[in-house]
Amino acid sequence: MTSMDTRTAIFTSTRPLLFSIAYRMLGSVADAEDLVQDTYLRWREAPEADVREPRAYLATIVTRLAINQLRSARSQRETYVGPWLPEPLVTDHAADPAEPGELAESLSMAFLVMLERLSPIERAVLLLRDVFDFEYAEIAHIVDKSEANCRQLLARAKKHMGAAEPRFQVDRAEADRLVQHFTAAASAGDMDGLLAVLAEDITLWADGGGKVKGAALRPVHGADSVARFVAGVIQRFVSPERTMRPARINGEPGFIVYVSGQPLAAMILHIRDGRIHTIYAIANPEKLQTVPEPE
Repeated sequence: MTSMDTRTAIFTSTRPLLFSIAYRMLGSVADAEDLVQDTYLRWREAPEADVREPRAYLATIVTRLAINQLRSARSQRETYVGPWLPEPLVTDHAADPAEPGELAESLSMAFLVMLERLSPIERAVLLLRDVFDFEYAEIAHIVDKSEANCRQLLARAKKHMGAAEPRFQVDRAEADRLVQHFTAAASAGDMDGLLAVLAEDITLWADGGGKVKGAALRPVHGADSVARFVAGVIQRFVSPERTMRPARINGEPGFIVYVSGQPLAAMILHIRDGRIHTIYAIANPEKLQTVPEPE
C-alpha cells in the first residue's frame, strides 16, 4: 500500500509536468494552478489498483479536467471582446521551474494563440504527443480514443495549426537592448525611437477583454500605426508611480507596466533580425492577477 507521504512525493515531482499541460491547454496560470490542485485531491483518493503508472495517471486526470473546462469555456471565448490572448506567464521567476528547454517554443504566445484553432481533444493530442512525448497508447487512454484515431487527430491538428513560423534564436543581450530602447522611446513618446526598433510589417495584438479603455479591438498593423498606438497608451499613464520592469514572459523578452505597484499591462516582444515583429499586450486585469509584484 502506497503511503500518503509517498503519494505526495510522487505528485510533487510530477507537478511541473501537470502545470505545463494545464497551462498550455487553458492559457491561464490561475486556472492551471486550480486544475493541478484538483488533480492532487483526486490523486490522494485514487484506488491503489487503478494506479499502474503514476505519471500517466496524473497526466490523465489533469488533461481530462482541462478538456472539460475548455468545452465549458468555449461560449465565453466566442463572445470575448477584442482579441483573446493567453494569460502571461513570467518566466524569469518561473512558475514552471523544471521545464526542459526544448519546451520553450510551445510556451510562446504565438504557439498558444494558434492552439485556439483546435478542438479540446485535438489540442490535448497535439500537446501530449509533440510537446510532452507521450506514446500513442498512453494518449489513447488519456483521451479515451483508439490509437488510430489519435494519429488522425494529430494530423488534423497540425493541418489546422498550419506551418509553424521558423524559430529564431535571439541573443539575450540584443533582446535586452531592444526592450530598453523600446521602453525608453515609448515613455518619452519618441516616435523616431520606436520606429527604429519596429519591423515595417509588425502586428500588435491587444487583449483588454472589454475592461480597459483604449484597448485595440482589432490587431494593429504596420510600424507607424503600432508606434502611435504604443506611444499613446504609455503616455496616458505618465505618473511618478509608473514603473516599467523588463521581464521574460512566456520565454520571450518583454516588460510589465506598473502604476502604484499594481500591474497595468504585460507586453511580450517577438524579435527577429534585430527588430520587433510582433507585440502581444495583455491589459485585461483578470489576466494580470498572477503577475509578480515589482521588485
